[in-house]
Amino acid sequence: MSNLKKKFEAAAADSKKLPERPSNDVLLQLYALYKQGSEGDVEGKRPGFTDMVGRAKYDAWAAVKGTDAEDAMQQYIDLVKSLKD
Repeated sequence: MSNLKKKFEAAAADSKKLPERPSNDVLLQLYALYKQGSEGDVEGKRPGFTDMVGRAKYDAWAAVKGTDAEDAMQQYIDLVKSLKD
């Protein structure tokens, strides 16, 4: 396992132990970067208007579409680190 992947997984664990809950915008950014780093570009249809949470998550993930997995992992690590400080 690469060093970046280890840091990414450690950051994912740390994200669950933050001193305070981040804003919804930051949570969506964390979600999008995590999904992009772990699964790649978003696929499938955008959820309907009745699924507002699913739609927001889809839109956030779609916003980082095309980002290299390693770049997404590093951005995720940096964001979690900034939230811990």
